[in-house]
Amino acid sequence: MNENSKKKGISSFLKICPVRYFLIVLSAVIILLHLLTRSGRLQMMWISDHAIRPIHRALSVWTSHVPFSVAELLIALLVILSIVYLVLQIIALFRKPDKLKRVYKTLISFITAGLMIYAGFCLLWGVYYYGDDFITRSGLKNDKISAGELAEVTEYFAGMANEYSALVTRDPNGVYSADTGSIIAVSDEVYLKTEKRYPCLEGPEVRAKGVICSRIMSYVDFTGFFFPFTAEANVNTETPSAYFASTVAHELAHQRGVAKEQEANFVAVLASLEYGDPDYVYSAAVLAYTHLGNALYDADYEKWEEIYKGLDEKVLADLKANREYWQRFDTPVQKASNTVYENFLYSYNQDLGLKSYGACVDLLVNYYYETALAANNS
Repeated sequence: MNENSKKKGISSFLKICPVRYFLIVLSAVIILLHLLTRSGRLQMMWISDHAIRPIHRALSVWTSHVPFSVAELLIALLVILSIVYLVLQIIALFRKPDKLKRVYKTLISFITAGLMIYAGFCLLWGVYYYGDDFITRSGLKNDKISAGELAEVTEYFAGMANEYSALVTRDPNGVYSADTGSIIAVSDEVYLKTEKRYPCLEGPEVRAKGVICSRIMSYVDFTGFFFPFTAEANVNTETPSAYFASTVAHELAHQRGVAKEQEANFVAVLASLEYGDPDYVYSAAVLAYTHLGNALYDADYEKWEEIYKGLDEKVLADLKANREYWQRFDTPVQKASNTVYENFLYSYNQDLGLKSYGACVDLLVNYYYETALAANNS
């Protein structure tokens, strides 16, 4: 093949879908730059503080004026348009010539979309993982803890769960029945006190949003998610009540720049307790007890058993309702979803994978130990 033939071949190839090629290259450059620079803490800090946080603040304020989840709408549209586009391309294969070219363009279209989404994700969310985390920004200590300290704080939150279990609404079976609408309605107030103590958590006073297709979220084992493209904190409104308010606070923590799951859990507990509303306090206490209790079970089984036997029957009913709910969704779909998400956490150096949700234990014990010691001995 002579030089002119090669040039014509390359020219013809580039003319097949030039816009898609450009978007692929642009996305690849953004992803590559992210991979090359994410080890630079100062660069990531500057980008997150001076570019991404302002973008998210603006987006969250704008989307707060829309009564439904814009994130859910965009995801639904993407899925529907992808299916429609694929069906149309399949139909076209039987009606038009250049079948190989059409298959190629279809494949390139999906590759382009995938790379653009991932590039946007790297830019609008990935940078948070490589700057200073909440522990560094807040100055809180995260020292190693002893089994005795763990037991004290576990007992403290078990007692708090017992106390507040009587202050929340229950159904005829004695199970906590939260008014999810009311919990979401006041979610813009949850961080007002906490952000004054920790300015790194400052953010717009916007509410979380319930997802209409919450049942689908349950099938993939999601209680909520932060959508960086719209800066919305989205929550599954069908999950058991005991963890609902703390899930709202957790997703709002992400909205305020707390990327790591273990830190978002701790921040959710902290903000919920300081807010003081019974629904939020009870949910935070149950969430904290769950993580602390799981750790204590391995560290000191006898002490765990003692504390567990002291749980109020109302708390036990809520824990049972939660177990039974998620057992309904223990399917291959859920397992596949967990595998994908665990690999995502690994890709962002969250080496504990899904277990990172339990790593908030050290933060809880370090922060609440003195308070727990005084309360348990009073």
